[in-house]
Formats: sequence, C-alpha cells, structure tokens
Amino acid sequence: MLACFTDHCGLCRATAIGYLFLLLFSFFISISTSCSNGNCQVLDSCSQPTDCGRGLYSGNCPALGKNQPFCTRGIATIPTSVIAGLPFNKYSWLVTHNSFSIVDAPSLPGVQRLTFYNQEDTVTNQLTNGVRGLMSDMYDFDGDIWLCHSFRGQCFNFTAFQPAINTLREVEAFLSQNPTEIVTIIIEDYVHTPKGLTKLFTNSGLDKYWFPVSKMPKKGEDWPTVNEMVQANNRLLVFTSVASKEAEEGIAYQWKYILENEAGDPGVKPGSCPNRKESRSLNSKSASLFLVNFFPTYPVEDDACKEPSAPLADMIGTCYKAAGNMMPHFLAVNFYMKSDGGGVFYDLDSMNGQRLCGCSTIAACQAGAPFGSCRNISISTTSPMTNTAGSFSGSVQFSTSASTVYYPNRLVVGLFSFPWMMFLL
Repeated sequence: MLACFTDHCGLCRATAIGYLFLLLFSFFISISTSCSNGNCQVLDSCSQPTDCGRGLYSGNCPALGKNQPFCTRGIATIPTSVIAGLPFNKYSWLVTHNSFSIVDAPSLPGVQRLTFYNQEDTVTNQLTNGVRGLMSDMYDFDGDIWLCHSFRGQCFNFTAFQPAINTLREVEAFLSQNPTEIVTIIIEDYVHTPKGLTKLFTNSGLDKYWFPVSKMPKKGEDWPTVNEMVQANNRLLVFTSVASKEAEEGIAYQWKYILENEAGDPGVKPGSCPNRKESRSLNSKSASLFLVNFFPTYPVEDDACKEPSAPLADMIGTCYKAAGNMMPHFLAVNFYMKSDGGGVFYDLDSMNGQRLCGCSTIAACQAGAPFGSCRNISISTTSPMTNTAGSFSGSVQFSTSASTVYYPNRLVVGLFSFPWMMFLL
C-alpha cells in the first residue's frame, strides 16, 4: 500500500475514484430501478411521471420538506362504481372551491388579473379526475354572466375569468359523455338579470339534466336513489345563494337543503366546526345534505399540499360530531390535486367506506356483502381504481396557457386583507 502512494500515486488515485464512481452509479441505478414504468405506488420516489401507477401522478410537497418528486393520488374513487343504487345522500363527493379560478387561466386582453386562485387544472379535468361538485361565483359583467373571483358583489376586468357558459358547456359535454354520472353546481350568486341563470343553463344545454326542486326532500328525508336520478336524467343539481330564485327560476336555495360549516380560516381551526351563518345548525335534521369546507381564507398554492392530510381527516371527524354524527356529503377544497400522498382522495375513500359498508376505506367494501364485511387490503391499494374514465399515468393535465401568474404577492395579499374581501370566499 505504501508503494501505491510512492510509485503509482496517480494510478491508485484514478482506480479509487473509478471504484467510487462505480459504487455511486450502482447505488443510483438501484434507486432508479426500484420502481419504474408505471409500477411506483403512493409515496414511492419517481424519476419521471410515467413511473407512477394508474391513477397516480408525480408531485412534491416542499412545504413539508418533500422536495423530490414522488407518486401521489390523482383520481377520486366514484363510490357508485363500488356500491350502487343507494339514495344520493348516502355518498360523499369531492367538490372544488372556486372551480373556475384556475392558475394560468388567460386574463382579459391588456389586463393583469388581480385576485386569488384556487385550482390548477380545467373543469373538464376536474370532472374527469372524479370531482362531482363545482363551486362557482357568477356575476353580471360585460353584458353577460361571467365567472369572477371578485368582491363587493361586482365583477371587474381584473377579477374576471370567462363567460360562465364556457364552463357550463364543459359540464354539459361531461354529462353527455358519461350518462351515469351526477354533478352538483353550487352558485355564489351575484346575477341580477331577470331569469339570467335560467337563460344561461338553457343556452348551455344543461337544462335537460336539471333535477327539479319539486323532487328535492324538504324535511331531511332521503333523496332519490342515484339509479332513479340517472333513469330520469335528473343528473344536475344546482343550488343558488339567493333565496328568491327558488320561486322565480326554480333554482334551489342552497341553505334550505344543505347544512354547511364556516368557510375560510374558521373552517380549518382544529377542534372547531361552526356552521356558516346562512346555514342552519349543523345538527339540524331538516336537511339531508352536509357540506364541509376545508380551505384557508387566503389560498397559497405552494402550501396547499399540507392541507389534505392529517388536518383534513381531523376536521372531518370534528364536523361529523358537530353534525350529530352525520358524515359530510360534500367535501370542498382548494388545489384538490395537491397533497403529501393520498390527499383528499384517501379521506373520501375513508368517508365512503365507513358510510357504505362499515370499512375503513371504500376499497375494502364488497358489493352485496353484509355491512362490516371488509376485504383485506394493503395500504398501497386503498383505492379500487374502478373509475377507469379518469385513469391516467403520468402527470396531471394542467391548463396550458402561457400567461404569467402573479400570485400570491404582497400587493394582492395587502389589497385582499380588508374585511370586505371575505366575499371572495
């Protein structure tokens, strides 16, 4: 060894470096080949999007120190594909808060949009990935009805997104292509044009799917079964925040049929689940649908992956108790694709598993089996992935606009810190 350092120092050094290189190379090869080509499961590290299995995509969560890409859930399990035929209010559904307020959505020509964003991909992709409820803010604007994320009941050019009919036509296309699916639209309503919403839904072609108010339970009874709704083609539920429109336009007043917790920061406070002021008490028996909001007042895209994990699961439990042991039917979130692994999809699986079959996850449910009869499953297969219509391998399809996103910044946060900006929720 001494001779090595005296006579052949350069050669020995090169040999040592070579061995070190081979060792490191073999180490990285072993990591990269540990799973690949669609074989990686939830939380597995991945070197490229196509490494992740069906229903997964490649993401990360820097807010939790997870900077390297790993596989996360990307598609909701449609509960009716596992256990079908029950009343609509026997299932839990994923809802996107401000579904239209999409990062990278083009702004009006020559206008820099100044507002917050709540989602990352198109409404079509949201529906394909298992979202079944859409929260939308509708305003009179520019001679039409627009989707705006605005304030003071007025839409401005810097808070406008697009005419509402564009998004509603996406919903119509989805319902047309998926004849057994049911979609709910919850409108924060600032439309004052007489019969404006009626004309909007008629022009979008969605009127043929309309679930009539006359069929909605008024005293907390069960809803019709999903099979009955499909057979009658009553596959679109629409709710408005304006009570008078139920009589004027036949659009259901939201808080007559839905119990709801407080939105924004009060709705994410641990151990607390207060009802929204417009809503009846959460333990009221006069409504048979229950909406849980879980998103902060000021959305921050990079932090969103922290929300649909343990805090969300804890809040579901808190709200379940506050509602007199009623499981939420709608779960509304920002950036629904963001998570530290299973995200909101795992929570939905758990909710539907408990309510449909008495199991910890819907993946353990067995159609036709007695309540409480659960299949043995592994953690990596907690989703049955029966929603093949939304299945994909690789990365989620986000909107493709090249517009610059100036969000969030100090100007926006400062402007939107005034109390009246709570209307943006």
